[in-house]
Amino acid sequence: MSADWFFLKTGFFSRHKTVGPISEPDLLSRISKGEITPETMLSSASKTHGQWIPMKKIRAAMDHWDRTHPKTGGSV
Repeated sequence: MSADWFFLKTGFFSRHKTVGPISEPDLLSRISKGEITPETMLSSASKTHGQWIPMKKIRAAMDHWDRTHPKTGGSV
């Protein structure tokens, strides 16, 4: 997997900031740290065809979330 990913980060006053492109290893690292959660909107030209979708709808990302956050009780 070698897609460039973007994600929306919420800042002050609920403003969204686009972050990216980031590599898949960086994406997985940010998921592990909890910076990207199942509700975070993600986009990739090759994986989501440029559409913004919540991480919880991306199986590989959620599998990684479930492995690195076992206390949450599974997928959202």
